[in-house]
Amino acid sequence: MTRRSCAIHAVGVTCALLLVVGIGLVVAQVFRTLMHNRLKKEIVLVEGSRVFESWKTPPPPVYMEFFFFNVTNVNEFLEGAKPEVQQVGPYTYREYRYKDNVSMLENDLKVSAYNTKSFVFLRERSVGDPAVDSITTVNIPAWAVMNKVKGSFFRSSMVSIWMNSLKSGLFTTRTVDELLWGYEDPLLARISATNAEVEKVFGLMYKKNGSNDGEFIYHTGKQNYMDYGRVETWKGQSQLTFWTSNQSNSINGSDGSAFHPLLNKDERIYIFTPDLCRSIYMEFEKDVEVKGIPAYRFTPPRSVLASKEENPANEGFCVSPQECLGTGLLKVSPCRKGAPVVASFPHFHLADPKYVAAIGGMSPQRQHHQTFLDLNPTTGVIVRANKRAQVNVLLSRIPGFPKTRGMNETVFPVMFLNESVVIDDASAARVQKLLLIVTLVSNFPLVIVGLGAILLGVFIILLVRARKQKTSTEDDTSYSPVSDKEKEDPQNGTYIGLTPKADPQD
Repeated sequence: MTRRSCAIHAVGVTCALLLVVGIGLVVAQVFRTLMHNRLKKEIVLVEGSRVFESWKTPPPPVYMEFFFFNVTNVNEFLEGAKPEVQQVGPYTYREYRYKDNVSMLENDLKVSAYNTKSFVFLRERSVGDPAVDSITTVNIPAWAVMNKVKGSFFRSSMVSIWMNSLKSGLFTTRTVDELLWGYEDPLLARISATNAEVEKVFGLMYKKNGSNDGEFIYHTGKQNYMDYGRVETWKGQSQLTFWTSNQSNSINGSDGSAFHPLLNKDERIYIFTPDLCRSIYMEFEKDVEVKGIPAYRFTPPRSVLASKEENPANEGFCVSPQECLGTGLLKVSPCRKGAPVVASFPHFHLADPKYVAAIGGMSPQRQHHQTFLDLNPTTGVIVRANKRAQVNVLLSRIPGFPKTRGMNETVFPVMFLNESVVIDDASAARVQKLLLIVTLVSNFPLVIVGLGAILLGVFIILLVRARKQKTSTEDDTSYSPVSDKEKEDPQNGTYIGLTPKADPQD
């Protein structure tokens, strides 16, 4: 066997081995499985893991925008007319968030922490000065007190007298700062003088700057990657007590800051949010890309805040059978000290059209009012998010308060917020690097198959060339004698003269 034939055989054997091994690895997904197992071990909430520090102190900047609804026809509304509002905003704050008092529990299977938030005003991202700009809106403290005492003739009469003497109306005009961070309400101050449990200061974000929502205990994901970031208890409770069914009181999912890796499009993402006093879910909407990172967009579907008729599972969120609101609304008074506060998406996005039609100035738009999460499916990292929610107050006629007689029952918008984040460049570069490694390792068998295919091509070329060369050699070495008798060289002996083989037809 010549060297050339040995080389051809070696190339053929190597090619066959590469193709068999490569195809076998592709079919068995060995490298992909190994890489995914590695991710499951790396993405855990324990000291020294790839994600622990960024979970405790998220690097991307978070912005909180507040938009208020300024009422322009208070007197007409009190007489039964349709209310007219104008949106004012945004008033933007940089939100600094970090996990405080972090403690590992149960051999690193769980971790406890407090979610602390603080806010710093950003004038360049805002429409005006919150200390100067005034908003006319619903007097929430007054409505909360009126709802608290309704049904009691004596207490209703007393509160009505106090409101008249203190000139505390059904609507109020306050600065943005006061509405957000608190002001001393005269009616609450009068009540707190005899009832120490009543806070005399009211603000939509009162005591939320530099504070936390209570202790959370999370699963680290060490035991099961699907539990990564999942809330086990909040304020020591594994179940809520605000609602009327076990399903509604369940604490499901994460707190919105961490999601397990290896997401798929068919699953529901659950998030527990203390602001709504409940868990919500989100479903896949579409594929997106943020700073070169592929992501799945998850959004809450209409069924999350659907009426009990539209989604029977939501019946547990009815405060009472008489206080069961329609699609798109959630009355959160059980966790707001009985205040008639109603949550919705901004401009009643995804709500029953009647709520939009009842307020002049409402214009729901998916682009501006939708809540969404863009998650990289491989790592579970949040690459972009917008959490949008609206605060409303349920206004209705209340016996004992004459000023409410001419009003129609209305879900009145007060303000909505937009909490947004986009992954920063440094974090994006780290995620891209990790995804590149995952892709290369997972697709390594394809490289082997590719090499096998190249060698197969080389093998075929060598075979063809060898066949041609063999044929050419046979043709070139064919001979016939110069004459019928061999000629003899007197000096060198007998020789044979090579001439081209004659054409058999000639």
